[in-house]
Amino acid sequence: MIETFRNAWKVPELRKKLLYTLLIIVVYRALGTIPVPYLDAEAIKTWFSASENSGDFFSYLNVLSGDNFSKATLLALSVGPYINAQIIIQLLTYALPPLERLAKEGPEGKKKLDKITKWAALAISLFQAWAYYLTLDKAGATIHSGSGFEKWFAEAVIIAAFTAGSSLTIWLGNLISEKGIGNGISMLLFAGIIARGPSAVLSLIALMKTGEAKYMILVPIIIVIFVFMIGFIVFMNDSERRIPIQYAKRVVGRKQYGGQSTYIPIKIAMSGVLPIIFAMAFMSIPQTLKMFITPREDGTGFYNTVLRLFSYTHPFYGCLYFVLIIAFNYFYVSMQYNPIEIANNLRQNNGGIPGIRPGKPTSDYIQRILSKITLVGAFFLGVIAIFPIIFGAITKVNIAMGGTSILIVVSVALETARTMESQMIARHHKGFLE
Repeated sequence: MIETFRNAWKVPELRKKLLYTLLIIVVYRALGTIPVPYLDAEAIKTWFSASENSGDFFSYLNVLSGDNFSKATLLALSVGPYINAQIIIQLLTYALPPLERLAKEGPEGKKKLDKITKWAALAISLFQAWAYYLTLDKAGATIHSGSGFEKWFAEAVIIAAFTAGSSLTIWLGNLISEKGIGNGISMLLFAGIIARGPSAVLSLIALMKTGEAKYMILVPIIIVIFVFMIGFIVFMNDSERRIPIQYAKRVVGRKQYGGQSTYIPIKIAMSGVLPIIFAMAFMSIPQTLKMFITPREDGTGFYNTVLRLFSYTHPFYGCLYFVLIIAFNYFYVSMQYNPIEIANNLRQNNGGIPGIRPGKPTSDYIQRILSKITLVGAFFLGVIAIFPIIFGAITKVNIAMGGTSILIVVSVALETARTMESQMIARHHKGFLE
């Protein structure tokens, strides 16, 4: 992989793309330091570091924003609204016929879907900005007189700043997609998570400096576990099940066509990190409602019970989270792969699976393989997602979102490397395939 980047740097066109991508990432990180008016940075820091906020939906948003959310800067919402909009539009594409027709219209349809996604992201960012303002106002982190015109003006400025920052993030991501290397939104997400690396390392060093025997043992274990997780994610990302395909020979005039053997690759981790994002969004509903509903102070009542069950450290949270990841993984794969359509395409192209009859037997065979592969991939994602929860409950050391962060970073890095490798091959340069 290092050799691929070295060879890419030697190609003027790729070098320009790499420098352009790096420039946009630097601009993105610089914009993330701009504070939003009418907010108290110290009050926000105190609120976010409180125990009830550790590891919940706010930590998830903080990971997506590269720590900008916890600082309430201009890019606090970052790529979160756009990712949510992509998920919603992708789901609606399979539910609403007009969107389904757009998806089948090729590049023009894709442009229209992208425009719809951007408008949906704008609506989501407005709602999230308003909800975030209400939360900060309730926490006493806003600076205004408390009533009258100044309060309304401060609210409008804060919401507008958060919304504008989200739109700016989408624009920067599109610039990378058009003129840089890789998927722009993924690259910004990757940069945000990588930027949190030094603080994570410093926190581990701080634990070591305490001199406690527990931390002297735990910190090296955490480092070894993270290295092992990276290797495990890389292995699972590259793993695939290949279904053999044999095409029948046919003679047209004096030429013979077909007869070659190939395969259908089915990746084990085909859904990526999306099922985890789906599950996290569902699990965050009670915490989101907490922004608008004030629980009873005595800790009794139905809503307080729900909040306790959906607490990050409660066993119910981990079990339901794991089940939802498996369920959403099956749901996503069922949308992406249609065994009946695959079987029909094979039959129309005079292809078939050796030993399996065309038609329904072929689709049933593909469905059985998909079910097994999906189960393995779902358990893989589930283990990666809930491991930090279990580890934190046992050791009392918070590494919230650690597994998900590693999964995102490794997936984006591998995808970017594949993109560069394909461009290197197109230019007859050798990479890590040698």
